[in-house]
Amino acid sequence: MRTVIFDLDGTLADTSADLIAAANAALGVMGHAPQLVPGRDDATAFRGGRAMLTLGLERLGHLEPEAEVARGYPILLEAYGRALDVHTVLYPGAVAAVEALRAEDIRVGICTNKPEGLAHTLLQRLGVRGLFASLIGADTLATRKPDPAPYIAAVDRAGGALAHSLLVGDTITDRETARAAGVASVLVSFGPLGQGVADLAPEALLHHFDDLPALARRLLD
Repeated sequence: MRTVIFDLDGTLADTSADLIAAANAALGVMGHAPQLVPGRDDATAFRGGRAMLTLGLERLGHLEPEAEVARGYPILLEAYGRALDVHTVLYPGAVAAVEALRAEDIRVGICTNKPEGLAHTLLQRLGVRGLFASLIGADTLATRKPDPAPYIAAVDRAGGALAHSLLVGDTITDRETARAAGVASVLVSFGPLGQGVADLAPEALLHHFDDLPALARRLLD
């Protein structure tokens, strides 16, 4: 069974503004002024909460911020959970592309480094959870991307076959995950890295979701 597995943040949805707001809220609880800026720091936002806190604390002069990041991460998750869909939007054409894949009997699922509960809630609020046959988050298994196990589980739970699957993502983490799993990667060029994702040498670039069904057919057939 052919299968397409999607990353979530920066691939299916632009979640950067809500992620950055949560990071700044966490810094505020920790006694610091906001440090992250929407637009400028979107790439860091798509790398996750710990990456955002690390950047913010480094800007505040923390040379070894690990302990502060560990303290702030639960605060960030709580803040994000309260307001995870204020500014978040699905990228243009994402829903139509997923529906087109399903119409061709291609299984679809999600493998994200966002905690599974938050990912589930966000997808529900965006009205698209029911489109995806599987959802694997950062805490679903003992490991997370770029370890291939979460990706393999996403394919399996979607009812697919690993040898006939591919990963759609936006970062080096997704590229490395696909490589480790031995499958093709498709990286989107409409995220904060833009055309820079070409430097990661994926099997294909995706410039707009309208192009995904034909691209998937080419790579999976």
